[in-house]
Amino acid sequence: MPAGYSFRPRAWALALAVAGCAAGIALGNWQSDRAAQKRADGVSVEQVALRGEFEPKYTVFLDNKTYRGRPGYHIVQPLRLAGGRHVLVNRGWVPAGATRDLLPEIRTPAGEIALSGVRLQRFAAAYAPPGFENSSGPEGKVWQNVTREQFSGWSGIVLEPYVVEQHSAADDGLVRDWPAVEIGAERNEAYALQWYALAALSVILFFVLNVRREQR
Repeated sequence: MPAGYSFRPRAWALALAVAGCAAGIALGNWQSDRAAQKRADGVSVEQVALRGEFEPKYTVFLDNKTYRGRPGYHIVQPLRLAGGRHVLVNRGWVPAGATRDLLPEIRTPAGEIALSGVRLQRFAAAYAPPGFENSSGPEGKVWQNVTREQFSGWSGIVLEPYVVEQHSAADDGLVRDWPAVEIGAERNEAYALQWYALAALSVILFFVLNVRREQR
């Protein structure tokens, strides 16, 4: 410390610095994990072709999904395969209604259909607390995230150990313009860098703002 200066931090400043640093590191780590998950999913992408019948009774609206800046939902439904097996399918995006209380109408093809898409281990998850994968799903139809375990507990349906992102066209009004996995991973890495920078800035500001010049 240069002569004539002293370091005298105040309690509130220390609390703010610790909170800012901890939040930046936690959110940076979460974004880094999301990027690693997306890259891993991208490596294991597998094209699938299925035949089955959707069960619209068990429709889930994944909230906070935007397309070209417009808010909406991803529509997730179980597809009943031959032999009574079920697989969870993300059918695509639909714009939100005029109000949050009014869910958009979803057109579901009747009868058996042919469907093709990408087989994944899990759907991408928005920010959620640790352990959410094993928690019970919400009571209504609008969810923040969905996992096979949550959906099975909510619907009582036993699901295959994978999920499908539908890519085949259908006359249902849904948008299936899926982003590339690698692009999504790079975006998460950029977000992680921003959060780590915030953590570092919290520490730097704490020291800079608490160094005081001594009065003679």
